[in-house]
Amino acid sequence: MKQYFLFIVFIFSFVACEKQQQVSSIHPENWSKRTIDISHKDSLQVGASYLSIYSQIFSLSESKTHNLTAMVSLRNTSLNDTIYIEKADYYDTHGTLVRSYFEKTIFLAPLETAEIIIDEVDVSGGTGSNFIFEWKIPQNASVPLFEGIMNSTVGQQGLSFTTQAVRIK
Repeated sequence: MKQYFLFIVFIFSFVACEKQQQVSSIHPENWSKRTIDISHKDSLQVGASYLSIYSQIFSLSESKTHNLTAMVSLRNTSLNDTIYIEKADYYDTHGTLVRSYFEKTIFLAPLETAEIIIDEVDVSGGTGSNFIFEWKIPQNASVPLFEGIMNSTVGQQGLSFTTQAVRIK
């Protein structure tokens, strides 16, 4: 009976640990409804933006870190034009590609926002993670806005801050 009980506890612990490590925003179904073929649109302006993200920050010392949840906001600031995001690549502190969020171009309708969530348990990016976004917009359309909102709450304490992308191309 004791062995049976220990076996059940072991299995439950294993399943609970597996569930904690699940990363919510990397599943393809999050993006499949937004894909679009823009190969026939040849008059689009091309651009790229860099966004710093913090999945961890240092706390008390260089050897202690605090995990954060990060929400990456992809915003179409145009009142009239649909814009196209070709890549959303997530890099870690060392500049190594962690993951690409979609394989096909996605669209954002006028004033639409899409989000990428980096769960608090996902520390693969580290303290200096970042995104590179490649995008295309119609001539004279406003450029997309990419923002990062990082937060964490423990008990009655809360921490939150934002970052904003810079255009690099």
